[in-house]
Amino acid sequence: MISTVTTATVSTVTTATATVGVLGVSFGFIAVMALCMLLVQKEIIASNQQDWAKLTSRALNVAIVPLLIAFVMIALAKLQAVFG
Repeated sequence: MISTVTTATVSTVTTATATVGVLGVSFGFIAVMALCMLLVQKEIIASNQQDWAKLTSRALNVAIVPLLIAFVMIALAKLQAVFG
C-alpha cells in the first residue's frame, strides 16, 4: 500500500510541476507582450498634446510599472538559469 501511494504521489507531483512550468512560461510571455503593447500605446498617446492624452499617458503607468517589474524578474530568473 505504501509503495502504491508513493508511486501515485510522485506521478502527481511530476505532472503538476510540468504543468506549472508550462503555465509559468505562458504567463511570462503574455506579460511581456502586454508590456510591449502598453509601452507602444503610451508613446503614441504621449505624442498628442491634448489634456486627455496626458491623463491617459499617466494612467497607463498603473499597468506598465507592475509589468515592468515582472519583466525584470523574468529576465533575472532566465539569467540565473543560464549562469547559475
